[in-house]
Amino acid sequence: MRSILNTAHIYMILGVVSGLYYRELTKAEDFVGDSQLGVVHTHLLALGMLFFLIVLVLEKQFGLTGSRLFPWFFWIYNAGLALTVGMMAVHGTLTVLGHESGAAIAGIAGLGHILLTAGLVLLFVCLGRRLPTGSGADPAAAEEPAAAAQVQPPAA
Repeated sequence: MRSILNTAHIYMILGVVSGLYYRELTKAEDFVGDSQLGVVHTHLLALGMLFFLIVLVLEKQFGLTGSRLFPWFFWIYNAGLALTVGMMAVHGTLTVLGHESGAAIAGIAGLGHILLTAGLVLLFVCLGRRLPTGSGADPAAAEEPAAAAQVQPPAA
């Protein structure tokens, strides 16, 4: 669980630093306009920090790290996010500096998106395997939420 929290924390730091980089570079270059550099900040915070905070909650609830697929998800998703935001940062920086980025950067960013998708598929498979099924679930655990939801009559 600690590694998931540390990952979210690293993405938070990278997200804040990328926002600072965007602001300072565009100010230094007197750049007015749109570039992919402006959304690196939000991608790191949403797909990195917030996503791994949600994974942390899912780990607490369902023990995702107990699945043999979890390390595959973790590393593939992180590699995909690193490639995606890295290429966004390169493309955005080149745009701000007035240079063309070329097809190679778009291709590598596409590979990053493919890895992100594969990571998400692995997460859902991992989560699906950790959820209790209807036939193998503990009957007492299935009745527990229903009992908690019932309103008790007031004491006389």
